[in-house]
Amino acid sequence: MKNRQAKDEPGQSRGERAFDGIAVGAGIALGVVHRHSSRAMVQVRERRITQAKVRTEQHRVLEAAADAVGRIEVLQNRAKRMAGAAGEEVGYLLEAYQQMLSGSRLVRGVQKRIATDRINAEAAVMKEIGLMAEAFAAIEDQYLAARMADIREVGRRLVESLGKAESTGLEDLPANAVIVADELSPADTALLDPKRVAGLATILGGVESHTAIVARSLGLPAVVAPPELLNAVENGDEIIIDGTAGRVIVNPGAASLAKYKKRRAAFLRSQQSLKKLKTVPAVTRDGVRIHLHANMELPNEIAGVLNAGAEGIGLFRSEFMFMNRPDLPSEEEQFEELSRVVKKMNGRPVTVRTLDVGADKLGEAVGLTPGPNPALGLRAIRFSLKRRKLLLTQLSAILRASAFGPVRILLPMVCMVEEIKQVRRALARVIATLKRKGVRISDPPPPLGIMIEIPGAALAADALAAESDFFALGTNDLTQYTLAIDRSDEQVAYLYNPLHPAVLRLIQFTAEAASAAGIPVSVCGEMAGDERMTPVLLGFGITELSMNPASLPRVKKRILDLNLASISGQVRRMTAESDPQRLKAFVDTLYHAS
Repeated sequence: MKNRQAKDEPGQSRGERAFDGIAVGAGIALGVVHRHSSRAMVQVRERRITQAKVRTEQHRVLEAAADAVGRIEVLQNRAKRMAGAAGEEVGYLLEAYQQMLSGSRLVRGVQKRIATDRINAEAAVMKEIGLMAEAFAAIEDQYLAARMADIREVGRRLVESLGKAESTGLEDLPANAVIVADELSPADTALLDPKRVAGLATILGGVESHTAIVARSLGLPAVVAPPELLNAVENGDEIIIDGTAGRVIVNPGAASLAKYKKRRAAFLRSQQSLKKLKTVPAVTRDGVRIHLHANMELPNEIAGVLNAGAEGIGLFRSEFMFMNRPDLPSEEEQFEELSRVVKKMNGRPVTVRTLDVGADKLGEAVGLTPGPNPALGLRAIRFSLKRRKLLLTQLSAILRASAFGPVRILLPMVCMVEEIKQVRRALARVIATLKRKGVRISDPPPPLGIMIEIPGAALAADALAAESDFFALGTNDLTQYTLAIDRSDEQVAYLYNPLHPAVLRLIQFTAEAASAAGIPVSVCGEMAGDERMTPVLLGFGITELSMNPASLPRVKKRILDLNLASISGQVRRMTAESDPQRLKAFVDTLYHAS
C-alpha cells in the first residue's frame, strides 16, 4: 500500500479529506466518528528494591495476574453475547489472555526479572514486554507478528492491575458510530455493541490484525493503516469508510455523500444476491469446474467457513497450538484439536499445514538459539526436520485425525526435493508405528503436498512435482521473496506488487509444472481472494483457490460470469509484458471480460 497523504479531490466541499489505507472489511459505512484510545502501554517508573522485598514484589505480580484474569472473565461474558463468529473469535483471544496471565512465560519472566534486576513489578513487566516485542518484530509471518498486540495488551492489563487502575472500553457509543483508533484489542471489541457500530478504522494493523479479523467476522466495513487519520478527526465528524477500496473520507461533501450512499445500496444488494450462491457450484460459463476452499487460522472459524459455502479448508494453519505457552503441545492435544475440525467439516477436505515458525518463536521450548535473520533461517519445514520429534508428533496427530475425514498434509517453505523425501520417510515411519499399535488412520494415507512460496521452489517446480502429491501457491510470501519487499514496512510497502512480471512468471511456471506432472495446484495467498485476479489465476490453469471465507462469494460470482476459453491465451501472454501499468490495465480489462 503506497503511503499517500490525505488529499483534496476535485469537486469536494471545503474541509473534505480523503485517506488511503488497507481494505480489511468489505462494504461502505457512513457514520459519525468516535475516537478511541487503545490505552497504549502506560509509562511506569523503575525503582530499585532490596533483596528482602523481592518476594513481596513477586507476590504482587501473582495477585495482579489473578485480578486481571477476573476482569477478563467479565469481558468473556460480554463476548458470549456477540453474534456468530465474532463472539467466538473474541472469546478465543480473551481465553488466550487468561492463559498468558496464568503461570505463563510472561508472568514467570516478570518474576525472574524482579529477582535478577532487583526492580519493582511494574518496571519488570515493561522490560519483559520489550524483550518479547523484539522477538516478535523479527517474525515474517503476518499472523504471528500481529499477536504482539495481544502480548502488549496482556502486559498493559497486568500493569493496570498492579496499580488497581480502572480500565475503560468502548461503551455507550452513539448510533451509527465509526470507531477511529490507533488499534483495537480483543478486550475493546468485547465491549462493542455491533448494532451501533457502522465501521472501523485503525492506524495500526494489517490484513491479519485483530481489527481485520473482527471486522470480517462482524461483517463491518474496515480500513487499517490510513496515515495521519487520527490527527484529522474529532468526535462527531461525519465519516465514510470504503472497506472495499481502502479509503476513508472525513467530513464528506454533498457529492461524496450521494455517491457513497449509492455505492452502499449497491453493495448491500450484491451481498443479498451473493448469499444465494452458497450451494451453487463454481463453474465457468464454458463449463470449467473450480474448487473454492477457505483458509483458517483458528478452529472457531469453522462456522464462517461453512456459511460461506466452502468446499473444504485449503489451508489450516497449525501454529495456534504452539503459541503462548512455554512447552510444546503433546500429540494428544494436537489430535484433539485437529480431529475436532475434521469432524465438523463433515466429509469436506482439510489441508493441514505443518508448523510454520522457527527458533525465533519456539527457541525456549526446544532449546534452539534464533539465527540473525529468522525470515531466512531455521523455520518452517527446516525447523521441523531439525527437531525431528516435533515433526513426528505432528504427523502422527494429523494421521490419527485423518480417520475422521479427508485430510491433506502441507509442508511450508520447501525449497528442495530432499526435504520432501525426508518427510516421506518420516511419514512412512509414523504410519508403520500407528498400524503396529492398531491405531486407525485413513486408507490410503493423506496426500503430501508442498507450499510454493520461495522463488527457488517455483523455478524447480518440475523436480518438486515428481515428489509431491499437490502444490499450494503461497502468493504473499512468493511476492515478498521475489521482490525483496517487506510489505509491513511502510517505506517500501508500495513496491509490493503481485502483478510484477517475475511473480506472474513464477506462478505460470508452477502451474505448468503441476499440470505436466498430473498433480493439483491451488493458490492460498491473498491473490486467491481478490476477484480481480480470478481470471488471471484461472487463465494460468489453476482450478483450486483457497481464501478468507468472506471473499469466497465474490470470487464465486466472478467465476460464474467468466468464459475461461476466451481469456486463457490472453493471460498466458501477460508474462511477456514488463510495464506494470499496462499489466494493471490488462487485469482491469480481464476483470470486465465475460
